[in-house]
Amino acid sequence: MPRFSSNISMMFLEYDLLDRFQAAQNAGFGAIEIQFPYDTLVADLLIAKEDAAVDITVLNIGVGDLTSGGPGIAAVPGREDHFKVAVEEAYDYAATLKPITMNVLSGWPSMEDFSREQCLDVLASNLNYAAAAFEDTGATVLTEAVNDKDRPGYLINHTAEALDVIDRAGHANLKIEYDLYHMQIMEGDLINTLRENLDRIGNIQFADTPGRHEPGTGEINFPYIFEALDDMGWEGYLAAEYNPTGRTADTLGWMLE
Repeated sequence: MPRFSSNISMMFLEYDLLDRFQAAQNAGFGAIEIQFPYDTLVADLLIAKEDAAVDITVLNIGVGDLTSGGPGIAAVPGREDHFKVAVEEAYDYAATLKPITMNVLSGWPSMEDFSREQCLDVLASNLNYAAAAFEDTGATVLTEAVNDKDRPGYLINHTAEALDVIDRAGHANLKIEYDLYHMQIMEGDLINTLRENLDRIGNIQFADTPGRHEPGTGEINFPYIFEALDDMGWEGYLAAEYNPTGRTADTLGWMLE
């Protein structure tokens, strides 16, 4: 039976952030993840984590202007120092909260200003830097492929591209984050891709498509995928990262299937 994590930046929004840890645990989740926790004191997050007795599957490293429509910092030539500052900010959170993984979002650097190869080289170098920086916290550093329908211009769109850039970085503390929602849109063939690359995947996220809502609202056969991952020997959490169609607690029927 899979173990599930809840992304509380998208789920349990009926509660204040610090109360979402316990709400997720009460609903049957053994772990949570937060996209960007840096506006909340790390000491407060630690209390919420320990009180709820949950793990943290992933935190994103800061992305600069990405959340306001900019290109981000991880793959933009000339912004390497900005990325290092984001790593330094995130380090205290990783060292204190002990997330299983830390994720680097490549963003959408301008192909008018730089070549793709330049951006990939910068991303690889930054991944190498982050992988070394977080190694002593116990967190594996990830990068993920994101679909270019929701995020036009995003640099990394396919599983092979994510694998290639961590190969280019060449650090042992690197894996990819595999998101079923994004990869169903871009590639399909989810189970074969998981089977072929399971040892290089550090976190698995999911939402149904179309819509990025809870399982059962779209086309993905989640019971089949969850069973297949059990058969493959996946030992990590499976992270729900979706926009609930109602109150989160009312969208969890898939956990009982």
